[in-house]
Amino acid sequence: MLITRPISGRDDWHRVAPNLGDGFAQWWRRRRRPEEKPTVKGYARRTGKQENEIYYESSFDIPEDFGTIGAVLIENEHHKEMFVKNIVLDGLSSGPIDITCNSWIHAKFDNPTKRIFFSNKSYLPSQTPSALKSYRDKELGNLRGDGTGERKTSDRIYDYDVYNDLGDPDEDEDLARPVLGGPEHPYPRRCRTGRPRTEKDPLSESRSSNVYVPRDEAFSEVKQATFSAKTVYSVLHALVPQVQSSIAGDLPFPHFTAIDVLFNEGVELSDATKIGSGLASIIPRLVKAISDTGNNVLRFETPEFLDRDKFAWFRDAEFGRQTLAGVNPCTIKLVTEWPLKSKLDPEVYGPAESAITKELVEEEIGGFMTVEEAVKQKKLFILDYHDLLMPCVNKVRELKGTTLYGSRTLFFLMPSGTLRPLFIELVRPPVDGKPQWKQVFQQCWDATGVWLWRLAKAHVLAHDSGYHQLVSHWLRTHCCTEPYIIATNRQLSAMHPIYRLLHPHLRYTMEINALAREALINANGIIEKAFSPGKYSIELSSIAYDQLWRFDLEALPADLINRGMAVEDPTAPRGLKLTIEDYPYANDGLLIWDAIKQWVTDYVTYYYPEASLVELDNELQSWWTEIRTVGHGDKKDEPWWPELKTPDDLIGILTIIIWVASGFHAAVNFGQFDYGGYFPNRPTIARTQMPTEDPNGEEKNRFLDRPEEFLLECFPSQLQAASFTAVQDILSTHSPDEEYIGEQIQPYWAEDKVIKSAFERFNGQIKMIEGIIDARNADTELMNRTGAGLVPYELLKPFSEAGVTGKGVPNSISI
Repeated sequence: MLITRPISGRDDWHRVAPNLGDGFAQWWRRRRRPEEKPTVKGYARRTGKQENEIYYESSFDIPEDFGTIGAVLIENEHHKEMFVKNIVLDGLSSGPIDITCNSWIHAKFDNPTKRIFFSNKSYLPSQTPSALKSYRDKELGNLRGDGTGERKTSDRIYDYDVYNDLGDPDEDEDLARPVLGGPEHPYPRRCRTGRPRTEKDPLSESRSSNVYVPRDEAFSEVKQATFSAKTVYSVLHALVPQVQSSIAGDLPFPHFTAIDVLFNEGVELSDATKIGSGLASIIPRLVKAISDTGNNVLRFETPEFLDRDKFAWFRDAEFGRQTLAGVNPCTIKLVTEWPLKSKLDPEVYGPAESAITKELVEEEIGGFMTVEEAVKQKKLFILDYHDLLMPCVNKVRELKGTTLYGSRTLFFLMPSGTLRPLFIELVRPPVDGKPQWKQVFQQCWDATGVWLWRLAKAHVLAHDSGYHQLVSHWLRTHCCTEPYIIATNRQLSAMHPIYRLLHPHLRYTMEINALAREALINANGIIEKAFSPGKYSIELSSIAYDQLWRFDLEALPADLINRGMAVEDPTAPRGLKLTIEDYPYANDGLLIWDAIKQWVTDYVTYYYPEASLVELDNELQSWWTEIRTVGHGDKKDEPWWPELKTPDDLIGILTIIIWVASGFHAAVNFGQFDYGGYFPNRPTIARTQMPTEDPNGEEKNRFLDRPEEFLLECFPSQLQAASFTAVQDILSTHSPDEEYIGEQIQPYWAEDKVIKSAFERFNGQIKMIEGIIDARNADTELMNRTGAGLVPYELLKPFSEAGVTGKGVPNSISI
């Protein structure tokens, strides 16, 4: 029986069904036959429907000596593609055979190549029945393509290219952007589209309104419910342009109460008809019509952070807490050496030693311990954006409407387990004959000092927001995962057990990434308009990839140890002891990490009972080699890449990939609106310089006269705030069709008793984690996750309903 679904997006499925027509199927045996036998043919005819599913049946006369059926060939004889969900072969003496497809089938007139689908039984390459080996190889060849030509929407080809499609030099020379990928700007690779090069820059690829992804990566068309990619597209291409045309200029908010208008009155759109009639139904929580005025108004829901405590953003305690339990909890690190020093060339960037001196610190911590004792007792922690940002500072300062510093923020660990901010250092490198400028700011008890501290904090938060969006979020999850997806489809057969383990964790990511390249991270896109680095934003993520990214340190335990936030301790659970015991991201993340690792261990040891099977698996070895040498080819010679020789090696590699796509992405993504929707808490940009940089200038006098006005001018403008708040809202939204980690067993696993049992154990662990996190959030002793007006830390709570919930760990990077 052949089950299909009509193309979604059409309300009347009766119009679609006639276009699906008869499917042509061929069957062949798969094992215990030294040679392939002739196939058995049949035509599938429509027999019925149920809701959005259409059923087809075909009859076959299978000889007694045919052997076990191992695969299906399908040919679509009509002129439109069809989506095949699954095939069930019934009436066999051995019982029914399920073949899971979940794939689009092109019309044979577009591509005469018949589609191959294998049964749900998994095989390593060396264990593949002889009759199936050629089909296994042929299907992989189809997916790899030949590396030439422009890709069509119906193609299923996975190939690599550099990021050379973010700029648009033919439109405007100012929109030209460097190629990311290669010795000058190292970067992961993206999916090749094959579009023609631009006229003005032969190294750049021309842009188009429809960015190619392999056909089965664009799954949204078959979903009955709203799919997140469609929502993202609508926000980026319809809503944001309307906001930009409705808010004139780039004016700051005139006063703090004006910011509240975004949530209680909204922004009137100049021509809401241009948004499209379907947008309100796509994102009903985001776009609301105020009926009593007769106008179309964009009004945001109040973020939970603001709803619980409107003034929490003012408090230094909350500033410190969010480094451990906010949307970017993965950059805080332990201070292990004193004095603080830069690793940059002092001939270029000025003196390397920080202006945060021993004397300043000892005075601030009350003189009850020396700096050396504080370092030894692991009391000092730092957000250090100095060396990453300094190479960009002077370039960014040439841009209109923004500025930049290198920054260091020093924290002290209090007996309560909370972090107290001590100092903020802002640094500007030498420029135009002027020497390096640096200044240290601290919380004060005089009016001027208090406002300078608030301004300095705004700059640091803009740095943290930029690092979060460009590095923690985009680079480490979306960007670095795309090569894993490409390599998995090019090198691992669909019947390979590791392909089937990874597949749920690769869902929708390439489509989301394509949308990001189209309208989010592109030249003059939302990121460049709203974040401090401006046109150098994505170039900054290349610097971070070059300086900081290591595959082995994407493992949560290794990352914590590398940042000094944990140490190896054989006496502690899992052999790891946290430096700050109440570190919500680490505590909850390690629960998810352990559950993933146990599930992967059960799975891998079942299919690789002997260590030699890993080295003998040619598909697996090609997969890992391609990830290292092509997908992340700019780092192919690094010594830290794990080897792939044993099952333990494979378990470590797979656990990292699955953790990044699920737990880590959830931790840095789904809190964006709750923590950043009210932008004073996490401004994305700092638009003005510190008034003390030119102590005799007009800016200093303006600051002294109107400090609140000066701070609002530093914050994002009305246009930047409204535009990016809309994006944050939608990036924080769970789709109704979300698939959460450990929730849904795949059909391939359900048919094997051992794997089914292992998954059920995984599912049980994940459900247990839900309860553990609830108990932690109710523990008043854990002050980094509970307290008056605090948003509880639920970003790693596994399950969620649809919408903006601040919780839920999807299987994959699906938004």
